[in-house]
Amino acid sequence: MFLLKKILSSLVLPPFGLALLGLVGLWLSRRHRRPGLALTALALATLGVLSLPLVADGLMHSLERFAPLSADGLAQAQAIVILGGGQYPAAPEYGGRDTVNRWTLERLRYGARLQHQGGLPILVTGGAPYGGRPEAEAMKEALEEDFHGQVRWVEARSRDTAENAAFSAPLLKQAGVTRIVLVSQGWHLARAVALFRKAGLTVLPAPIGYATEDLLWPSRVLPRIGAFDRSCMALHEWLGIALQSMGP
Repeated sequence: MFLLKKILSSLVLPPFGLALLGLVGLWLSRRHRRPGLALTALALATLGVLSLPLVADGLMHSLERFAPLSADGLAQAQAIVILGGGQYPAAPEYGGRDTVNRWTLERLRYGARLQHQGGLPILVTGGAPYGGRPEAEAMKEALEEDFHGQVRWVEARSRDTAENAAFSAPLLKQAGVTRIVLVSQGWHLARAVALFRKAGLTVLPAPIGYATEDLLWPSRVLPRIGAFDRSCMALHEWLGIALQSMGP
């Protein structure tokens, strides 16, 4: 089921989804010229629109539902949960070991900061859906060696956000923890918070990586590859939210 979801989302979402739509339009234009060319034009136009920083930031802002964590919020929690955001496999500068990618690194940095402020224990969560070293192990290593934090729980079986919540909750509840600070990018927490609450935990969101608008106006309406990447991530999250709302 996990691999099936990944394959289907790759087929539907940009960039492959738009490429497929354009090819279907070209094939259709052989018999129905105008509808086929219109479909191809729609795919190309959507590609261009999603590449605009103005659009990418708007999509990101639509997911950023939580304000930054306050000192009072931190004081109410019993533990900090840091979600894995992906790995940097076989990193040459780290001796060929799997380590954390930039998304996870941002989460670890902020999680360590919160621990230094509040003294709360940390749980890191992330498995190895495609084999190799579990992400949570690389997270623990980076948090303790690079940010001088301490990890109490390592959840290393999960393959996605839903499993992060399902497998982390029993570990926490066994230790008497029911109120957590949940650390991830703001665009990811819209979905993650709901899953952890469904698992029976009281969640205090700790978002990071807001879509700040630091470009001058002309640059905001010129296509950029980074903007397209952010648009794709936002659409991926909206698809996950939609599927989540359809579940039991």
